Amino acid sequence: MKAAVLQALHQALEIRETEQPTPGTGEVVVRLKAAALNHRDVWIQQGLYPGIITPLIVGSDGCGTVSELGEGVSPQWAGREVIINPSHNWGDNPAFYGGNYKILGMPDQGTFAEYVKVDARYLAEKPAHLAAEQAAALPMGGITAWRALFTRCGLSKSDKVLITGVGGGVALLALQLTVAAGAQVWVTSGSDEKISKAIGLGAQGGINYNNPTWFRDLLVKAKGPKTGFFNVIIDSAGGPGFPRLIDIAAPGARLCFYGGGAGNISGIVPAKVFFKQLNILGTTMGTEEEFRAMTDFVKEKQIVPVIDKIYPLASAEEALRYLDSGQQFGKVVLSI
Repeated sequence: MKAAVLQALHQALEIRETEQPTPGTGEVVVRLKAAALNHRDVWIQQGLYPGIITPLIVGSDGCGTVSELGEGVSPQWAGREVIINPSHNWGDNPAFYGGNYKILGMPDQGTFAEYVKVDARYLAEKPAHLAAEQAAALPMGGITAWRALFTRCGLSKSDKVLITGVGGGVALLALQLTVAAGAQVWVTSGSDEKISKAIGLGAQGGINYNNPTWFRDLLVKAKGPKTGFFNVIIDSAGGPGFPRLIDIAAPGARLCFYGGGAGNISGIVPAKVFFKQLNILGTTMGTEEEFRAMTDFVKEKQIVPVIDKIYPLASAEEALRYLDSGQQFGKVVLSI
């Protein structure tokens, strides 16, 4: 089979002929139709995780058709169109993953290939309203956004939500999930164009964080008939700007972050946190139950993930470089 292979760290992906996987007990092989990129793929290429063993087929998100069944797998999966839950071996504690936890695409071979092997327990039926490329864009971003919003922050319709850095896959899915849940949502971005597109997806409004007074300006814009402060804040940046999120958080607010693209958090005034009774939460990925809840909600609300660009598998390295540039609004996907 053809696959985009990382032969060694810090090298470009190469399209190579590799051995097609065969399913073991409880496993299936999926003939992939599409695979979506995540920044995790870039960071693996850059060697930013421990224990990376190459050569490696990266890729955590995929959609395709079940082509082979291993022993003990229900025949109902044969020929079914599926998406793959990339969050494996979470464990028995829903609050935190166990020691055997892993994400598809490292250490196991991933989805930037014509075929991938996974345990059947990680399959979900492809939402019928989605094309293969749209469905492939859902799993990792969807489960991350779902856990942040509903499990960690307990989102309700009465919440006023802020999502930072809109344009990335998780942030956009968080926006779409929040809108579908009936809560009011605002966004930030370094691009006025991305803010405009987010408003087209249902955001109330937004602010460009390159403006030095963005946090004060946002409170004025978001005030309306109620307070401008936010009950739920979903962040992927961290960094020195994080204390400003504390400034615009309502008393008792939940601030949840799933990334640290802007670096370490510094400059927090403890009194602002404890006098406001704030909850600062971390999250990443999610449980099998959360994945099922997310996919059921997407089907019910007919949510369609936003696709920025689609590349052929042969252009996987070019797609990674585009993702790394930060220009995208939505997911970058490989058609296989």
